[in-house]
Amino acid sequence: MIRTLMLVPTGLGVGLTTAALGLFHAMDQQGIKVHFFKPIAQLHPGDSGPERSTQMLASSCKHPIAPPLEIRYIEGLLSEDRGDELLEEIVGRFEDYRPDDCDVVIIEGLVPTQSHYYSTRLNKAIASALDAEIVLVAAPGIDTPAELEDHIEITARAYGGIEHKRVLGCIVNKLGAPIDREGRTRPDASMDRTFTQSISAEQVREQSTLFSNDFRLLGTLPWTPGLSAPRALDIARYFDATIINEGAMVVRRVTRIAMMARSVANVIDELRPGTLVFAPGDRDDVVLATCLAALNGVEIAALVFTGGFTPAPSVMSLCEQAMRSGLPMMAISTGSWQTAITMQRFNQEVPLDDAERINKVKEEGALHIDHQWLQSFRSSDYVRRLSPPAFRYQLIERARRASKTIVLPEGNEPRTIKAAAICAERKIARCVLLGNPEEIRLIAQQSGVVLGEGVEVVDPNSVRRDYVAPMVELRKSKGMTDLIAEEQLQDHVVLGTMMLHQGTVDGLVSGAVHTTANTIRPALQLIKTAPGYSLVSSIFFMCLPDQVLVYGDCAINPDPNAEELAMIAIQSADSARAFGVEPRVAMISYSTLGSGTGADVDKVITATRIARERRPDLLIDGPLQYDAAVMENVAHSKAPGSTVAGKATVFIFPDLNTGNTTYKAVQRSANVISIGPMLQGMRKPVNDLSRGALVEDIVFTIALTAIQATQSG
Repeated sequence: MIRTLMLVPTGLGVGLTTAALGLFHAMDQQGIKVHFFKPIAQLHPGDSGPERSTQMLASSCKHPIAPPLEIRYIEGLLSEDRGDELLEEIVGRFEDYRPDDCDVVIIEGLVPTQSHYYSTRLNKAIASALDAEIVLVAAPGIDTPAELEDHIEITARAYGGIEHKRVLGCIVNKLGAPIDREGRTRPDASMDRTFTQSISAEQVREQSTLFSNDFRLLGTLPWTPGLSAPRALDIARYFDATIINEGAMVVRRVTRIAMMARSVANVIDELRPGTLVFAPGDRDDVVLATCLAALNGVEIAALVFTGGFTPAPSVMSLCEQAMRSGLPMMAISTGSWQTAITMQRFNQEVPLDDAERINKVKEEGALHIDHQWLQSFRSSDYVRRLSPPAFRYQLIERARRASKTIVLPEGNEPRTIKAAAICAERKIARCVLLGNPEEIRLIAQQSGVVLGEGVEVVDPNSVRRDYVAPMVELRKSKGMTDLIAEEQLQDHVVLGTMMLHQGTVDGLVSGAVHTTANTIRPALQLIKTAPGYSLVSSIFFMCLPDQVLVYGDCAINPDPNAEELAMIAIQSADSARAFGVEPRVAMISYSTLGSGTGADVDKVITATRIARERRPDLLIDGPLQYDAAVMENVAHSKAPGSTVAGKATVFIFPDLNTGNTTYKAVQRSANVISIGPMLQGMRKPVNDLSRGALVEDIVFTIALTAIQATQSG
C-alpha cells in the first residue's frame, strides 16, 4: 500500500524545499521507492519558473512528476467557489502520475504568505483528499525551544493536533543559523557582530517537551555555510552586472562578503578564499591588491566594481594575469551603500542550474533525517533495488564504521588534498598525505581547504629509513640491498606501499597523477595477491539512474585467457555482493548462447563453464551480448530461460579493449558516475584512480578502500 506524506510549513522561510529534498534523498538511500508531487506551484516574487522543487527532483524520480497547477488558476477556482472541482483535479493529477510500484509519495504543501493567506486551509483540504499523513517543517529563527514548540503545536492543530494519528511529527530546519534581529537567516552574519545564532539541534532535543513516540522529532537539519554559498555567476545575475572577466565565475562560491571602503593595509585580511569583494571602480589600490592575492593562489569569489564604472585601462592591464588565473570581474551600477542594502535582499534559494549545490542540499538533508523512522516505510514484500544514492550512502556508512587509515602518496595533489579533508570531515577515513608538509599546507590554504584532525601530513624524509630494512628483508631473494631500497623508497607510491605492508596504514589510493602501472607494480611486488588468488583484476561500480551495475575487468588485464576470465568473474561477483549488489553475472561476448562462433566466443564459453564449476552458488551465464544481458525483452527472444539474461548486475568483458571502451562510452555518453577502478585479489587493498578523477571520485575510492581493508583484515 502506497503511503503519502505531506510536508507543511509552520511559517514563512522554514526551508520547505530543503526539507523535501533531504527527506526524498534519505528515503532513496534507504531503498524506499519514493516519488514526489507538488500540487500547486508557488513561485517567489521575480521568479518566472519553472517550479523549483519539481525541477530539482525530476532527475531523481524514476517516473515523471506531475506538473504543478499555476497559482493564478487555483485562485480563480477558489474565487468562484469551485474548491471541490479544484481538489478533484489535484487528485486526478496525483493518480495519473503515481507509480504503481511506489512505497511513498512525498507531497510538498503551500507556504502561508500575505498573498497566499489561504495556504493552510488548502493544505489541509489536499491532505484530506489524498489521505496524506502530515509532517510539519519548522525553523526556529529567534525562537527559544519553548517558543518553537508553541508554533509547531499551533500549526499542528489545523490538522487535528499533535495527538492525531495522521500527524506524524516535525522536521526542524536551519538550526544554528546566523540570524538578524527579525529572525531572518543571514549567511553574511560574519560581517556584523549584532547577528546571533538560532537554537541548536542539541537544544531542541534536550529541552523539548513536545516530542514523543506519537509525535516525533523526525529530523534536525543544521544550517551549513556551504549549502548557502551562491556562485559568483548568481551574484552577476542578481545585479544584472556587466561581465568584465568571466574567469571561474561558474564554479567559485561566495562564502563571505567584503565592502572595501578602507585602506589596503586594513583590508588585506579580508582577501580570503570565497570572498566577494565589492570596491568602487576608482579604488585602484584595492583592485590591484585583490589581483595580487589572486596571483598568490587565493581563490577570490569575484571582484565587483561598484558605482557604474571600471578602473582605467592602464590599471586593468596590470590585472590581466590575475584574470587569466580565473578571477571573475564584473561591474554594477549602484554605489556602495545601495549595493550593501540590495545584497541583503539576495535570494538564498538554490538556482535550478546549480547541480552541485542541489546535490549537497540533498546529501546534507538526508544525513539528519531519523533513519529509524524511515524503516517503517519499507514494504514487507519489497525487494530492495540498490540505487546509486543507496550505494553511496552504504559506502560512506560502512567506511565510517570501518574507521581505517588510508595513505595517499600523491599528497601535494590539490584534488587529493581536498578529498582527504572531506574524508576527515565526514569521518569516512583517516588520511595520510605523503609529501612536503609546507607545500601541502600552502596548497590547502590557497584552495580554501582546512586539514583537520583526521588528516595526517607525513614528510617522506622523516620516515623513509624506517622501511629500508623491511623492504630489504621482503625482497632479498631479488637481490635487494639497503642502497637500492632507499633509492626505490624515494618514490612515494613505493613508500606508501611499504607503509601498507608493515601495517602502518590500512589501504592505499593513488593514480591521480600516476599511471595504473605506477600504482600496481609496487603492490604486486610488495603486497602480493591474497591467498587463493593468482590474479589481480578490477571492477567499476557504474551508477546508472536507477541502479548500480558492476563492470569488470576494465583496467588491468589486457587479454585474459579462459581460466583468468573465470577468476575475474568470481572475484567480481564476490566484490559485488560485498558491496550490496546481488550478483547475476553476464559473461559478455558478441555472441549470445552460441549465436556466433570463433575463438573469442569459445574463450567466453570455457570461462563460463569454469566459473560455474568453481562457484555453483553463483548465477553465471554466457556468452551473452550486452543487450541480451541488460534488456528483458531482448533476453526473452535471445536467451529464454536464462537466470541472468535481462537482469544482469555484473558484466564481465572478454578483454580490456572491450571493457575499458564500454565503461567510458557509458560513463560519458549517459553522464553516469563510475566509481573505481577497485582492485580485486590483493592481500591488502590498493586502489587506482583515473588521472581525470574528480574530488568526489577520490572520496568514494577512499571509502571503498576502507571497506576492503575491513574485509581483508
